[in-house]
Amino acid sequence: MSILLLSEIFPPRHGGSGRWFYELYRRLEPGTVTIVTQDNADPGDQRVDAEFPQRIHRTAMASPSWGLLSVTGLVFYARTLMRILRLKPSGLSQIHCGRSIPEGFIGLLLARLLRKPLLCYVHGEDIEVARTSRELTWIVNRVLRGADRLICNSQNTKSLLLEHWHVPAKKIEVINPGVDEQTFCPAEPDPAFRKKVGWEDRFVCLTVGRLQRRKGHDKMIEAIPQIKAEIPSILYAIVGQGDNYPNLVAEVHKLGLEEQVQFLDEIEDEDLIRCYQQCDVFILPNRSDGNDIEGFGMVLVEAQAAGKPVIAGNSGGTAETMKIGETGMIVDCTSPGPIAKAVISMRKGMDQGAFEQNTCRQHIVTTLTWDRHRERAKKVFDQVRRTI
Repeated sequence: MSILLLSEIFPPRHGGSGRWFYELYRRLEPGTVTIVTQDNADPGDQRVDAEFPQRIHRTAMASPSWGLLSVTGLVFYARTLMRILRLKPSGLSQIHCGRSIPEGFIGLLLARLLRKPLLCYVHGEDIEVARTSRELTWIVNRVLRGADRLICNSQNTKSLLLEHWHVPAKKIEVINPGVDEQTFCPAEPDPAFRKKVGWEDRFVCLTVGRLQRRKGHDKMIEAIPQIKAEIPSILYAIVGQGDNYPNLVAEVHKLGLEEQVQFLDEIEDEDLIRCYQQCDVFILPNRSDGNDIEGFGMVLVEAQAAGKPVIAGNSGGTAETMKIGETGMIVDCTSPGPIAKAVISMRKGMDQGAFEQNTCRQHIVTTLTWDRHRERAKKVFDQVRRTI
């Protein structure tokens, strides 16, 4: 079996879908996958490529326009298609696409030209954002109808395909992204690390992810004063970069919360794992931002694997990452009040022995590891191969 994977997002570029593909395809038989991804001109590209057991080809995969009614979009699709055709991967058995658009449309054209089956990943936010444009809706519809199999990251995403796109259920598989449970694991308290990052004697709520409106950092920041009244040692640590950074910094200054909110935008992978291990609570205060939603929430899985209880918004597929009431809480994160109440309630519960570390950990290692994910994915890939 030889697979061609098209994905603009792939390490060292950060992103949940890129990490998903990195962890899954490196666990397949070496040399059976060719990955076409974005060339970021980053020294990290060479390091990732040298260590990865599959072939990686980096080229221009980004475009300011994904539509077909603009010259920019047409040129992008035509050039990308020609570059991939010139690769001529030997013994190709199937084509995989990291998103329904733009990779899905490129994959659809390739599948038709090469007469190969097409598998497309669907994350939730991709198909929801596409619904805001008639042009993108038309393109995504062609991809969803033309694909032989669709892999969704959550039941919530599957429901979007069924309700809004009328995709036949038999074409859809739900495979939740997993976690490397050997990397994301509990650790003993590390006073030296907590001192290094300024967490001494603080009750630390951690968020990891791109600084986007739907991630809800702003509402958590607005909740800090109410939380501080009950938990004076509160510190909200934010790891990530993104377009919303200036707005978040402005909000912190406006509320005078410089001592309660910390931005860690430049952090090494080893320290990121320690942040998971040494924080007290992990929070992803996500909400729907128009049609932009959180399809699943891999960071919630990583936090629980490290033994930490989690709080997440009631939008998208985040509830599928946890055992509500045992390893985490789901709340309305469209306003600061419910967020503050959830953090305070979780702290009280933890003091009384609830949300125990081993409970969080066991939930993940018994259901959401990458090895379990690989076995489920391989069965789907075999089914796709038999459609030739």
